[in-house]
This record gives sequence, C-alpha cells and structure tokens, in this order.
Amino acid sequence: MQDDNLTVEQVRDFSALAGTIIPASPAYDVPGADDHKIFKDILRSVERDHDDVCRALTHLATLAGGPFADLGAKRRAEVAATFRETGGAPLAALVRVVLLCYYRDDRVMRSLGQEPRPPFPKGHVVEQGDWSLLDPVRARARMYRLVD
Repeated sequence: MQDDNLTVEQVRDFSALAGTIIPASPAYDVPGADDHKIFKDILRSVERDHDDVCRALTHLATLAGGPFADLGAKRRAEVAATFRETGGAPLAALVRVVLLCYYRDDRVMRSLGQEPRPPFPKGHVVEQGDWSLLDPVRARARMYRLVD
C-alpha cells in the first residue's frame, strides 16, 4: 500500500499511528484504523490535507527518534501521548482523515447498529436534543459584519 505523495516510511508510520488512534476491538468485532481496507481508503482520502499530514508525520518521526512503526508498544504509546499534546493543527487534520474513513467502513457502521449506506436519499433519523444548549451562543454579540 503506497500513496504516491508519501514515502514508504511515512506510510508505515501513518498506518501504525492510525492503529494507535483507533485500535481493533475484538469485543465489538471491529477492525482498527490500520486495517488494510480502511487504511487504503485513508491514503486515498488525504488529498487536501496532504501538507498537514506530512508535517504531522515528520513531527511524529522526530518525537520517535526514527520510524514510529518500529517502536515497541510501550514506547509507541509514550510517543503517541506526547504527539497528542504537541501535534497541533497538522495532527488534527490527520486525525480527521482517519476518523472520516474509519466511520465509513461497512463493518464499523454495522457494529454501531447503522445500515451501511450513504445518508441520502433516505436520510438518517437524528435524535432531538436540548435546543436550550444553544442559548449562550445566541446571546453572544454578532461576530460578523452585515453586507449591503
């Protein structure tokens, strides 16, 4: 599995990090984000976040002192914890790609009791919440300028 814009080491580290972010769960019978099918989708979906993902992976390799994928489980967890604290916007972009791809996998959707299909045209029923939670937002001063 290779993304033409990422090095082999970056792909290995990305896969190891994806599996650290969302590990497989035998209890729920779901794969981790490093599952071959899911990770292949992740690599295809990097697109506009490519620069941030590369920055994040470079920072990860620096924290790891080499390839993150080559670390043992204990050291990998330590580096991932530090990365979570220092990764900033590049890490947020990487995590967003991982999550979006993970939750569109049919196996994951079934484990959540969802029919694995696009949300449209049938739509999904969304449980109504407490709209009063938006009152503080509504009470704030306007943060934009009206245009004529």
